[in-house]
Amino acid sequence: MTEHRPIKPPHGDDADRNDADRDRSSLLERASGAFGLSNLGAAPMPRSFDDVPMKRARPLRQSADETKPSPGPAEKPDPAPSPEPAQFDVSVEQPVEKAQLPIAAPQRPAPPAVIEGNANAIALSGEAVEIDFNRLRERGFIDPHGQSSALAEEFRIVKRQVLETMRGEASGLSRRILFTSPHQNEGKTFCSVNLALSLAAERDVEVVLIDADIANPSLKELFGLPERPGLMDVLSDDVLAVEELVLKTDIKGLWLLPPGRQGNHASEALASRRTGETFERLTAQAPNRIVLIDSPPALAASPAAELAKHVGQTILVARADRTGKSALEDAAQLLAACPDIKLVLNGANFSPSGRRFGSYYG
Repeated sequence: MTEHRPIKPPHGDDADRNDADRDRSSLLERASGAFGLSNLGAAPMPRSFDDVPMKRARPLRQSADETKPSPGPAEKPDPAPSPEPAQFDVSVEQPVEKAQLPIAAPQRPAPPAVIEGNANAIALSGEAVEIDFNRLRERGFIDPHGQSSALAEEFRIVKRQVLETMRGEASGLSRRILFTSPHQNEGKTFCSVNLALSLAAERDVEVVLIDADIANPSLKELFGLPERPGLMDVLSDDVLAVEELVLKTDIKGLWLLPPGRQGNHASEALASRRTGETFERLTAQAPNRIVLIDSPPALAASPAAELAKHVGQTILVARADRTGKSALEDAAQLLAACPDIKLVLNGANFSPSGRRFGSYYG
């Protein structure tokens, strides 16, 4: 049996201890004092914990504050020698170069939708025709060569509203204007012709009046035009150019496009892609050119709703004491593809405000 005897510590730190203290100390503590094993104890608790630099992927974007090296602690012990100290400095402390940061390009304004002037505009080169002015006077239209009248002043008011919208939008779409009404015999052709004559009186303005009422055309008979190809011929033949089929009238600034040949599929032709291309060709890069389209009634035929997709303004004509409110609402709903719908009251003999445009001229 092994004998265990208490180990007598040498003279040193434990020499002054009394017997009671030696009895309370453990065997390891007495061995540590006897053989100098105090350095094998636990490491002292550090006062602060410094972040250890780590290798990580370089960020794609880094703000200006992050590129500045963070200040180290006031008392930082010397780091242990490392075989590759430069690797930590490159990844952590070195700021990212400016060339590596994605720099957004400066925002530039979009180019204008309309080019000022008539640069690159497609010139109208159709046949010249003569207008029957006596027929216009007999049917109560504006006389282009006559004196100012109450009717002319009323359409000057309508004209200013249309021109103001065109100048505000400054696009080819706003220069294409559709004329329609809920039902027939409400005055859509009367208003489209008078507005075309009023717009043609403006300086440096070209007005193209298109007869798109294929089932019931009236512009050809009203102006006394000869039989010529027109809109339907352009839509059915991709080779024909619309600028060669418009007719130049003896009214300065007024051009006419007849309906063309009759067909059983006029609605399908007006709903085709060729229709938008034709209208765009007339107004492309031509800020002084205005296109007026006389279409069928909105509630009587489908072409008006299809043509509304290719215009920026629609003038919905209502006849006083005839057009109902529900008819106007239904027509406006069918024409909702157009962003701007204006209402013109035709045939009104009574004005609640007492205004009579043109009364100054007698």
